[in-house]
Amino acid sequence: MQQGMSLQNIIEQVSKEKGIAPEVLVETMEQAILTAAKRTFGLNRELEARFNQDTGNVDVYQFMTVVEEVEDPERQISLTDARRYGFEDAELGEDLGFQIFYLAQDQDEARKQDKQYGDLLGLTQHRRGFGRIAAQTAKQVIIQRVRDAERELIFNEYKDRKGELITGIVRRFERGSNIIVDLGRTEAILPTREQTPRESYRPGDRIVAYLKAIDREARGPQIILSRTDTGLLVKLFEMEVPEIYEGIVRIVAAAREPGARSKIAVTSRDSDVDPVGACVGMKGSRVQAVVQELRGEKIDIVPYDRDPARFVCNAIAPAEVSRVIIDEGHGGMELIVPDAKLSLAIGRRGQNVRLASQLTGWKLDIVSESRFRQMEEQALSEIARIGSASSETVKSFYKMGFRSLDEIAEAPDEELFTIDGIGDAAGAASIRREAGAAMERHRRERIEEAKARVELLSEREHMLLARHVTDRIADALEGAGYRSPHDVVRETDVDRLAIRTGLGTQKAHEVKAGIAAYVADEMEAVEAAQREVRARHEAELEAAREAGGDADDGGAQPSAEATTEG
Repeated sequence: MQQGMSLQNIIEQVSKEKGIAPEVLVETMEQAILTAAKRTFGLNRELEARFNQDTGNVDVYQFMTVVEEVEDPERQISLTDARRYGFEDAELGEDLGFQIFYLAQDQDEARKQDKQYGDLLGLTQHRRGFGRIAAQTAKQVIIQRVRDAERELIFNEYKDRKGELITGIVRRFERGSNIIVDLGRTEAILPTREQTPRESYRPGDRIVAYLKAIDREARGPQIILSRTDTGLLVKLFEMEVPEIYEGIVRIVAAAREPGARSKIAVTSRDSDVDPVGACVGMKGSRVQAVVQELRGEKIDIVPYDRDPARFVCNAIAPAEVSRVIIDEGHGGMELIVPDAKLSLAIGRRGQNVRLASQLTGWKLDIVSESRFRQMEEQALSEIARIGSASSETVKSFYKMGFRSLDEIAEAPDEELFTIDGIGDAAGAASIRREAGAAMERHRRERIEEAKARVELLSEREHMLLARHVTDRIADALEGAGYRSPHDVVRETDVDRLAIRTGLGTQKAHEVKAGIAAYVADEMEAVEAAQREVRARHEAELEAAREAGGDADDGGAQPSAEATTEG
């Protein structure tokens, strides 16, 4: 690209076509050529670049300050030299400007300047290559500025469309499976992670996607699309169901496993409008249109209910729920379903219960009726270990949500006051002590049972023999990386143990102390007893094998004799 008027024309043309103000292009170009000039002639020089509208060039100037005694030859000139070079009126502190002629058409001026000021400026050799560098720099700056402006325009055009549906044409594939989508004025990217499993596209295919994000700093396309986002499901229903678009029917929540199954919960502001029916449409036409766009993804439409239990029951459909037990403290629900409906409620690979949990925001546990009865019997049996508790008190504990002795031992007074027969703080303290004593008796029983076992105990089983360790706490310890009693003992920072397990500082101290006591006082005795049991068991097996061998020999002899006689 040549400079001269052509540069002026390019600036005007780019400004008109791309909507970039001419002064912005000029300022950017001046700055770029100034940077190139400093790199070429020396960073220490006092240089300035100015766009000349008359010639259409960027003029470069070097300034030198008049001083009494020169300390910096590239930035200063002595008063004597200034007058010797023709600046008769120069004064101390004045800045003298020298234009640097670097363009091909200015060669005569450059020669004249070299002859007159060459020794002073020292630019003769540098100037020869700078004309080409400046022209190339101007071109690159304009190209880059145009790209930046286009990206800015695209960003401004699409920034308010985040969360909308975008329709485009598949153009090509990049970096493996990333799909580049042509949106008309620009391109978007559908990354591999945002593509639905089992969907495939070819160049030229039409694609509908959800505008997930606009990355201003991205090196490639700025617009990031998604086919896996739950927003795609919601927007497709908004497009197909006029009642949703008008605000009569509202999608309260949505959950999705892309390419497999989705659930949406809907409600209606108008009692005469059935929200589920509106989304399904006549003969299923509306929901089928969404299913078709999602390439066969199954969609469950469930009615929203303000009652969390009813909402969860709706969400777990088509399975039936017999009973719901709510644990508000942990944000969970236990759903009891008929044995025949258990697999339906859980779904293939747990998909149904997982989606229902996402949809409702509750942690769900599906239990069959037979398993629930078994768990109920175990809980009642454990609570009944409290010697002073009558059968009615045991049932009362169970009805109020207590399932184990450790829950009773750790319960605050206000929770225990709800149990019949515990009327004051003294009664609550007494029942807690009894629960603790019952836990310790049960622990001792389990230790004796463990000592009589032939099979060696696992690390988890050892952990459960320690004071204050329940199945829930063992799960928390294992989840935090403490897989054996020794792992817990080696942990010197109890606060870290509390944070990692989520047990709380006081409970973490109790658990660590209980496990440390078990390791120090009981674990070796358990393992020694097991070794003795295993040794006796192996001796008995060996004796049985030998006895069996003798019996086999005794029984084989007559057979051999009979054969010989025969």
